[in-house]
Amino acid sequence: MTDHELVRLYEEGNDSAFDILLARHQGYLYSYILFLVKDNDVANDFFQDTFQRAIIAIRSHKYQTSGKFSAWLMRIAHNLIVDKSRESETSCTVRESQVKPKALNSLSLSQATREDEIIDLQRRDDIRRLLNYLPASQREVVIMRFYDDLSFKEIAQQTGVSINTALGRMRYALINLRKLIVQRQFSLVG
Repeated sequence: MTDHELVRLYEEGNDSAFDILLARHQGYLYSYILFLVKDNDVANDFFQDTFQRAIIAIRSHKYQTSGKFSAWLMRIAHNLIVDKSRESETSCTVRESQVKPKALNSLSLSQATREDEIIDLQRRDDIRRLLNYLPASQREVVIMRFYDDLSFKEIAQQTGVSINTALGRMRYALINLRKLIVQRQFSLVG
């Protein structure tokens, strides 16, 4: 059976089809991951994460049969490794010996006070009120993006418009919100 036939069977609930896919592709996929990360334990983690992503994609009918299944698996693994390396690059650890003692006692590093929480709530209320002044299509995109945490692709699908239209609506919404903030003399910074 071809990989695509096995994927279709697994998508329909045949778990043994996935066992065949795993046996067929695990050797070279693991070797590829190990070549990139150069650590057996890390390679095992990425290998498992890759197949977990593959399982989720297949079962949720997101696998496209264009191209080779093996290339698709390698792309998943590659993307996972790249994402993890980006996370590592952006995280920064500062040792106490690198910082002057007074810097660690800064009020800006402490937890928010009750006053900060009240100011933050007031800002959020102000922004919600300002949204009411936007045209409905712009307000909808802002709410879906910032409150529902949807991607522009998801927004476009749910609203029945192109991604460019969704992006344009967001752009105009932000321009209009800035104008409203100036007109109504809101202060959104602490």
